[in-house]
Amino acid sequence: VPDFVGDRYYSQAARLIAAIATIIISLTYVAGQMRGVGIVFSRFVGLPIELGVVLGMAIVAFFALLGGMKGITWTQVAQYAVLIVAYLIPAIAIGMLLTGNPIPQLSFTFSDIIPRLNAVQIDLGFTEYTQPFQSKTQIDVLAVTIALMVGTAGLPHVITRFYTVPSVRAARYSAGWALLFIALLYTTAPAIAAFARYNLIDTLQDATIANVTPGDKQDIVELQYSDGRPVTWATSWQKTGLLAFYDKNGDGKIELRPGAAFVGKNFKEPNPDTANEVYFDNDIIVLANPEIAQLAPIIIALVAAGGLAAALSTASGLLLAMSSAASHDVYYRIMRPNATERQRMIAGRSMILVAILMAGYFGINPPGFVGQVVAMAFGLAAASNFPAILLGIFD
Repeated sequence: VPDFVGDRYYSQAARLIAAIATIIISLTYVAGQMRGVGIVFSRFVGLPIELGVVLGMAIVAFFALLGGMKGITWTQVAQYAVLIVAYLIPAIAIGMLLTGNPIPQLSFTFSDIIPRLNAVQIDLGFTEYTQPFQSKTQIDVLAVTIALMVGTAGLPHVITRFYTVPSVRAARYSAGWALLFIALLYTTAPAIAAFARYNLIDTLQDATIANVTPGDKQDIVELQYSDGRPVTWATSWQKTGLLAFYDKNGDGKIELRPGAAFVGKNFKEPNPDTANEVYFDNDIIVLANPEIAQLAPIIIALVAAGGLAAALSTASGLLLAMSSAASHDVYYRIMRPNATERQRMIAGRSMILVAILMAGYFGINPPGFVGQVVAMAFGLAAASNFPAILLGIFD
């Protein structure tokens, strides 16, 4: 992107601005990926999230430092295959369980799952699940939608993939396939969200408290189903610090209600102003979804592998984009035009290491949940790279 901007607008200043924008966009995006990797390792390996992020940093550094443009592209192809299988299988299985329809997009749209979910939401004091503009105005939603659409066309690690094909025809052909694969993923997301919300409410409403184990930061509340079986996913996720319960009214049940269950992130201090007894971190919904639905352990493991593959493939591409912007567009094209290949490689790899350290910091201290951080990156791309690329088409 910086190369195109610099050559198209005949300006080294424009090249520098585009390079800085590329680095900021990529760094913002990769911070969200590091957070996701840390959560996967925390839940399924038993590590603290902070240590999980550090381990993820090491793995991503290995991919990015040793892989080139084409190598990382083929790695991403393999990781997408794992991701899409891990994403679709739970959606198909849960769709069958709740609606009898194995196609998530259809089971979500043409069954009674949404009316049932709306009714349950109202019973618990929430607004209807499908009620629009609950937390944002129409103009906010429109702006976010546009940013996500045009931001995709300005993402550095996506644009650079077109340089790995042999011809213009192949680039256009690959773009068509990319849209198909992206649509397959994105059209499934609303169904997964609705299924997860319904199963979460259904599980918590029927569960009772079996035992409470005091802890330093939070008490581990062990739940059981109506038939006496333990709700193992609830216990496991509480140990990560991303899920917490507190029986405020002492009725032996956990109630999901509107409002914050605790004062901030202090799980020892329940919020007296609400009846809600559940803290559920937004970042765990996709990973916890198959566990909440009581799917087979192999599907749960597959989802974990898919989440890890998604984060690692995206992170490696983003780091490569940052490396190229720093070593080629800033160091070589602006600062040192006479730099050798070795010096440029050292500059690029140094940028990767700095970026990984910064992304790791924001993975441990996130500015928002993963979806918010990723949306920030899309917004930055929509406001910087996309206009320059679009206007560069015209004379």
